[in-house]
Amino acid sequence: MIDLLPTKTLYLPDQPVLIEVRGDCPPGAVLTARHLGQTQAECEVGRGVADLGRLPVGGYGVELCDPDAAVLARTAVQVAADPRAVLRYGFVVDYRPGRDLTAVADNLRRLHLTGVQFYDWAYRHADLVGGGEVYDDALGQPVSLDTVRSLIELCHEVGASALGYAAVYAVGRQEWAKWEHDALLTASGEPYALGDFLFIVDPAAEDWIAHFTADVCTAVARVGFDGFHLDQYGYPKRARRADGTPVDVARSFVTTIEQVRAALPGSRLVFNNVNDFPTWASAAAPQDAVYIEVWPPHVGLEHLAQVATRARTEAAGKPVVIAAYQHVYDSAPAQSADRATALSMATLYSHGATQLLCGEADRILVDPYYVRNHTTEPSTAALLHRWYDFLVEHDELLTAPGITEVTGSFAGSYNDDIDVTYPDTGTPVGHSATPGAIWRRITQAGDRYVMHLINLAGQGDTLWDAPRNAPAEVGAGTLKIRRAGSEPPRVRVADPDRHPRLIDVEVTLDGDFAYAQLPAPHLWQLVLIDPSRATHP
Repeated sequence: MIDLLPTKTLYLPDQPVLIEVRGDCPPGAVLTARHLGQTQAECEVGRGVADLGRLPVGGYGVELCDPDAAVLARTAVQVAADPRAVLRYGFVVDYRPGRDLTAVADNLRRLHLTGVQFYDWAYRHADLVGGGEVYDDALGQPVSLDTVRSLIELCHEVGASALGYAAVYAVGRQEWAKWEHDALLTASGEPYALGDFLFIVDPAAEDWIAHFTADVCTAVARVGFDGFHLDQYGYPKRARRADGTPVDVARSFVTTIEQVRAALPGSRLVFNNVNDFPTWASAAAPQDAVYIEVWPPHVGLEHLAQVATRARTEAAGKPVVIAAYQHVYDSAPAQSADRATALSMATLYSHGATQLLCGEADRILVDPYYVRNHTTEPSTAALLHRWYDFLVEHDELLTAPGITEVTGSFAGSYNDDIDVTYPDTGTPVGHSATPGAIWRRITQAGDRYVMHLINLAGQGDTLWDAPRNAPAEVGAGTLKIRRAGSEPPRVRVADPDRHPRLIDVEVTLDGDFAYAQLPAPHLWQLVLIDPSRATHP
């Protein structure tokens, strides 16, 4: 068993790309880095760390092959000029004194997680660092700030940002008497609350926001965070304060983000838009990502796509992260839950977003209280490894700013510019997520086109958090492209489960059109179309 682990979750242009090789390599094994399928660097390797040198900005698939060109192991790396332009988000929740952090570091490297949310690290919601060096958090979980600092140092070693969790308007019972004058009240005069555990204040109340910004600044000074995950609960939208002042909570959130940014100008900030509230207002605030936690009525794959698309529109180039908790693992076998996760990832990745899902050494999120997480089975760990590699390797075709949706302008009988059919099975191809069909989406990335084919054949519905059937075999696809000139187009195909590296497929010409035979998709197939080989030989 050979494992490849990049030394960093993300590399800067002036950093050599180093890959740790674990396991016994045969003599003459070669490590190759490819950008969109084209070889960029290679070196012979043995056990230890292989040096691929400095690589240009972009995503790369990295393969280790024996002398007969058989693939022994894969990983991926990304080189980025601006680390804040990328957010593959993970989490940690265990801060016990003296815990071993080795497996956490391996998981961050294996899944290329560039930001880590330190969930419930604080002493209390309204008193982040008031518990001393060792304490129990508000729900009784043990916390050692030495462990928190060690985890932060680990993040820095592998190139990830460490973001401390901080709820922007939550006050526990112990501190409530001090803050109830800033309470947000229901129409009947009761304070809004999260159960009977936390009470909600106006996050923009002058004395509260002064306290909150001072608290996060103290946390940076004492603990060393790179920034904060600023949380809320999705309600209320409008309320009155205890003194009768009406509050538009969306505006209060924007004020909060602005004030935290002013207090911590160099920190990385991520605000939680619960169920898309209020993305339309907060996306333009001075933060570093657009992050949305989804709940009903966002229950279908198409709803995930809609949320991601709206977020991309508002984000103005910031990375988009969707927190979609896969509760399905609590009630279904790993195999059918893995398919649900794969279809969620396919939907989000193909619409330019990533998913907050993974963290710790071997955990995924199945609950909004992150301490109630799910330990991955081997099949799930392997799936995540493949799909996160695929995301990194094809980043510029998936999440890069400027990618444009063109499906409605290119596909279909009226347009007849780019489309696909499945003649062997007659599987329908649709513009939206439809059970029993191939969900087809086309984007333009620079001067290339990217077709995403998500296989919903064999599914009875399109819920993203429900057990999924094995995908039906739909056979080979026939891709039809209207030619732009005398040069034939170039067509390449990749699939995170079947052939993760882009491979060329044969193109034939017939009058004004070019045709290509596509391999049968599994759950998600990416098709890269260069209109002319002369542009991208």
